[in-house]
Amino acid sequence: MSVKNSAGRRNMTIQKRKTFIVCVLSIAALMALGVRVGYLMIMCSEHYTELAQMLHERERDIKAARGRIIDSTGTVLADNKTVCTISVIHNQIKEPEKVIEALSKELDLTEEYVRKRVEKYSARERIKSNVDKETGDRIRNLDLAGVKVDEDYKRYYPYDELASKVLGFTGADNQGIIGLEVSYEKYLTGKKGQILTLTDARGVELEGMGERRKEPQAGSDLYVSLDINIQKYATQLAKQAYKTKQAAGVSIIVMNVNSGEILAMVDVPEFNLNEPYTFIDEFSAQAAAPSANAQDLLNQMWRNGCINDTYEPGSTFKIITASAGLEEGVVTLEDQFSCSGSILVDDRTIHCHKRGGHGAESFVQATMNSCNPVFITVGLRLGPEKYYKYFTDFGLRQKTGIDLSGEAGTIVHKLENIGNVELATMSFGQSFQITPIRLMTTVAALINGGKMVTPHFGVKAVSEDESVVERFEYPVSEGVVSEETSEKLRYILEQVVENGGGKNGYVEGFRVGGKTATSQTLPRGSGRYIASFLGFAPADEPKVMALAIIDTPQGVYYGGQIAAPVVRQLFENILPYLEEKGYN
Repeated sequence: MSVKNSAGRRNMTIQKRKTFIVCVLSIAALMALGVRVGYLMIMCSEHYTELAQMLHERERDIKAARGRIIDSTGTVLADNKTVCTISVIHNQIKEPEKVIEALSKELDLTEEYVRKRVEKYSARERIKSNVDKETGDRIRNLDLAGVKVDEDYKRYYPYDELASKVLGFTGADNQGIIGLEVSYEKYLTGKKGQILTLTDARGVELEGMGERRKEPQAGSDLYVSLDINIQKYATQLAKQAYKTKQAAGVSIIVMNVNSGEILAMVDVPEFNLNEPYTFIDEFSAQAAAPSANAQDLLNQMWRNGCINDTYEPGSTFKIITASAGLEEGVVTLEDQFSCSGSILVDDRTIHCHKRGGHGAESFVQATMNSCNPVFITVGLRLGPEKYYKYFTDFGLRQKTGIDLSGEAGTIVHKLENIGNVELATMSFGQSFQITPIRLMTTVAALINGGKMVTPHFGVKAVSEDESVVERFEYPVSEGVVSEETSEKLRYILEQVVENGGGKNGYVEGFRVGGKTATSQTLPRGSGRYIASFLGFAPADEPKVMALAIIDTPQGVYYGGQIAAPVVRQLFENILPYLEEKGYN
């Protein structure tokens, strides 16, 4: 009996110990849980409050205003226009039929289109973007539950076609597509803002809770070297030549020869920046064809021939041959030549444009006459290796680095493939191709004393508070040619305008230098020509240069007769204007 009692007491003691241990462990667990809860409630309260808010907050982006593009006169060339984006939130709509009817009417959309979006179970469904502000305000005033009207920005170009291939345009997301709009995207684009709205678990906005806003930050304004007055007049002249000569295209570039700043760039036909996807007349017939590739045609319409396309420059390139010959010492201003109307190079007879020949002439006179045999002779004196060296030293094998995308490179023979015949044709500007901007940039260096500048538009980026974000700087190379060679070249080219083939580029009261060109396009014998004239002023101390190119003119096609007058008219108007501005 005593043994049984002793065993029972031992069992009771073990049970009590177990119970005690369980109690201690339970208390410890509760205490640990309490400490954890306390830690989460006190130390992590902000974090979990934020997570809770995120769980019941609906985000809506607010687009930032894009920076404007402003010319050298302070004129806004690219601006912003307030538009609206209309959206619906399914869980918040109380009267779906009323919403469908109202949005269909105000937005000129079919009821079927609107109904699909109203009935779609999504956090937010966009109905229409780029809605004019007046319409957006009317929809907002209807006070329809679940309908959201957010103000937005759409790019707006006050001058439609003006400088279209330079400025470029933006897409639906307000990002740059071509031109300066894409080149300076990181400065022009702003930072989006947000609207945060509290909702319940079903996504319905909670009344009286209001909204939290993070305001957008506008992009920086881009100040450019374009001058609207010069751009307008250059465009007028280009359109006039395009129409009267029934040309395939007309390009005009105006540039500061000492800084590389571009004052105007025109490439007619141009397109309406506010309707960049609408084909202009020159492309509408092709676009209507069943086999038409719309995107390819749009790319052609947007293409800027001044930088994206190459051509055989013809006699304007004689400026480069003259510079190389003078610099190397294989020719002087007084050297005498005799032109019979042709020259034999190896087994090839190459004719002068004057089949009867120019007879006896000095090098200066040969340049005034644009005599092919003389320039072939200078090229042959240099030889392939030296000519190719100067071709390279003058930057002609490199892109200019202009601040527009899509610049084309020079197409030229490899040195090992340049024989006497190839060298002869290169000497007067054929058998290779360069861009108009490359030709201008090289000639600028040859007449400004040997300083190779980088052609450009961008001057500075300025923030919304008018502080300068960045002043743009561009590479400059010195010593491309000697000042002595540059001075001789300026003299020769002034004589071309004073008394030679460039006389139609003469401007009374101003000293102008320049060179004409009439180049035959491939294939030879096609009857297609490119007429051009490159002029600069003042001839003794150049400040501004202009290049006019008329592609495939009908009727008279000589550069001296149809391109030189374009530059003359341009200079007659802009040179007094630039003087008045104190331009240098």
